[in-house]
Parts: sequence; structure tokens; C-alpha cells
Amino acid sequence: MTVNWRNKKVIIIGAARQGLALARYLARHGAQVTINDRRAADQLADEMQSLARFEVKWALGSHDPQIVTGVDQVFISGGVPLENPIVQAARQQGIPVSNDTQVFMDVVSCKTVGITGSAGKTTTTTLVGRIAQCGLSGKYGRIWIGGNIGDPLVNYVDEMQASDLAVMEVSSFQSELMTTSPDIAVVLNITPNHLDRHVTMENYTAAKAHVLLHQSAGGVAILGRDDPGAWGLAAAVRGKLLSFGFSPLPDGMDGAYVENEQFFIRDGGQIIPVPVADVIELRGEHNRLNVLAACLIAHAAGFSPEAMRDGIKGFRGVPHRLEFVRTWRGAQWYNDSMASAPERTIAAIHSFDGPLILLLGGRDKDLPWEDLAKLVHQRVDHVVIFGEAAGKIEAALGARIPGNRPFSQVRVNTLKEAVLAASRVAQPGFVVLLSPGGTSFDEFKDFAERGERFKEWVLEFSEALR
Repeated sequence: MTVNWRNKKVIIIGAARQGLALARYLARHGAQVTINDRRAADQLADEMQSLARFEVKWALGSHDPQIVTGVDQVFISGGVPLENPIVQAARQQGIPVSNDTQVFMDVVSCKTVGITGSAGKTTTTTLVGRIAQCGLSGKYGRIWIGGNIGDPLVNYVDEMQASDLAVMEVSSFQSELMTTSPDIAVVLNITPNHLDRHVTMENYTAAKAHVLLHQSAGGVAILGRDDPGAWGLAAAVRGKLLSFGFSPLPDGMDGAYVENEQFFIRDGGQIIPVPVADVIELRGEHNRLNVLAACLIAHAAGFSPEAMRDGIKGFRGVPHRLEFVRTWRGAQWYNDSMASAPERTIAAIHSFDGPLILLLGGRDKDLPWEDLAKLVHQRVDHVVIFGEAAGKIEAALGARIPGNRPFSQVRVNTLKEAVLAASRVAQPGFVVLLSPGGTSFDEFKDFAERGERFKEWVLEFSEALR
């Protein structure tokens, strides 16, 4: 679909990765772009420099709702809530509100895969991309991978050809404004997350559902059947429904399943063995489920079991997701900075069998910590708590009982202090796991910066440190 942006007056709220990408696209296509951000110009020097060659105006220092006067459309970056005063003013005046993902979906010419979920979407998206790149053989032209990971795909949509394939990770912030769904729409799971933004699970689920609500009968929807949140969307599927899970695949349903530790896909009565179980290098049952999902998605996109094996073989994970950092004094240190919700930390803990030292904290997202606290008492030997959420986490953990897990519990202010505290109790055979359960925004720009600093500090340890 062609959209004429020439001389359209638009406002983009948020000078982050998605907002800047959209500004470039719209400016290239002749729109009159104003970027709004509550930060001051001296805090946005790099961002402003990145757009220096485009005709872009800046409205900084506040979110003044009066700037919507005479505007044709308002766009929001991922972190901007719909309660933003500019968004509210736009809606009151009947001005459309959208985002970079919807602009991409409006104009993309090739087949699209959209993958969302509360956990596992980055790993699954990366796996699908790897499989696609291993299994081209004339099936598609180029493979494009991005969205909520890597680059926003609107950066490249002008280069895409009808024969290509676009594989994108979609966050709830992106999907909540979707009015066009991908050709293959995937909901891995829906568990409590981002309730500081969506407030209720009903709102959060509704935001996720948009990834499949606007499909035609020719679309494919893939849902995690073992997850009540994802499977609860089955009635909303407009096209062909496929499911994946460790539970038996119901009679008459197509999808992916595991039998005798081996992976299979059933489609139209045909049973397709997927020879990947022996090449999976990712830790944890949740990652085996991600691999199963990736294989089913790849099958829906037309890739062979051989391509699936080639794509999965040698994949040890993406940075900041159960990423091995080093062994120091016999203890293995892992960076799981991406775990910004308690549910993700629970999955990380289940990925290890030996004694654990857990670094827990960051900024709370109004999520429940009680289930994680129960697991800590069952499985975690030592806990180091840090950051803004420390008080809430301590309350969830409750009073320590001498002789029971956790055998020690320390509270510090910063992640660096937490790393040093963990180093004092680390012993041979232990796993030291940064899997915070909270966001990074109390101390860092994002989870990636938090993970990089963690790795940097751990790699600086010398044998003399104690």
C-alpha cells in the first residue's frame, strides 16, 4: 500500500530508537516532522546529530498538548504511554495516533512474520531469522530481521521487495496500536509484564491480541497452547490456527509437539520429524519451548526441517539472556539482564540445577513478586538485592529463617555493589546469576547497558580479589 506523506504535519513523541527511525522515514517521504521529547537539547545531542541532514523540528522540555494544533497525525515511540497529554489532546481532536510498526505494516510489500510474547520473543525471533537465512534456496529474496530487536524495520522498508521475508519482534507497546496484522502472527505466552504501563492484565492481553486480530482468512496464527494467556486468544484467530507446546497436540489440530524427547510438526495429517533436539545448546526448558516455536514458525513460512537444524545448531543465545560471562574461582557467572519481570527470573532459576547466587532488583513494573519469592526459598542459596525495587522484593521474601534458603540475603544500592557482594560468597560449583526481575531504568539506559556493565565488572575480577 502506498501512503502519501508529502507535506503532512506529524509529531513524533520520544526521541528514542523507534522515534528516530520513523522520523527518518517520514522526512524522506516529504512529511513535516516535529519530534517532541521532555528532555532538553543538551541531553539529546547525539539524537539531534543523527537527524542533522533531515528537515526536522524539535519541541523539547515538555509534552505540551497545544502543539497538536494543525497536525495531521501523532506517532509515539515504544516507551510513551497513551496517557501522554499530547496523545490525549490528539485523540480529543480526532487526530490519528500510531507508531513506527504500523507505518511499516501499512507500506511493506513482502510477507511478514510478527512474534510477540511476555518472554522468549527475542530468542525465538533470532532463531527464526537464523533458520530463514540458512534455508533461502530460492524461497525468498532477502531476509529482514528487526522490530523490537535490532533496527526498526521501517528503516529498510523502502528497500524491501515483494519476494523478501520480514521477521519482526513485536512488543505490546507496538502491537497496541496495530490495525494491520502480520501474515504469520505469533503469541508465545502472556504473563504479567509491563503493568506499570498497561495497568491491568486485560489491557495487556488486549494489546498483545492486535498482532493477530487484523489477519485475513489467509493468515496463520501460532499460539502457545500450554500458556493460558496465549491460548485464551484462540477464539480470536481469523486465519489458520497452529499451536506449539510440550502437552500432547489435540486430535485434529495442527502444530508442533515433543514425543520421546524428539520434535515433530503435524500439518494436514502429515507428521514431519524435526531433527533439532540433539543440537540445542540453550539452557532451560523455556528455551526448548522457544526452539519448538521457532521450528513451527519456520515451517509456516515454508522452511525445511534441514534449515531448522542448520539454524539452531551452534546457537548459544543472544546477549543478556542467560549469557555465560566467565568462570571465576570456580563459580560460573551468567548475565540475564533481559529478565525484567519476575516470571523471567523464575524461568532462569529453573535453568540451573546447582547452588545459586541470585542478583535481584532494579525498578519494579507493578508486578507480583510472591511466586518468585517462593522459588527463591526453595532453590536459591544466596540473594543480593539492589536498586529501587529492593524494599518490595524484601517484603515479598519475608523474614529469613536461619538454616533455610536463602542462607544469606544482602541489600545494596547499586548493581556494582551487588556484583562485589556476590563475589564474596561465590564458591566453586556455584552459579552467580544476574536475573533482576525489574527494569534497568533506575540506574541504566536499558537492559543492554545494565548487562554490559555487569559483564565489564565481572571480567575485571582478578584472582587477588576477595
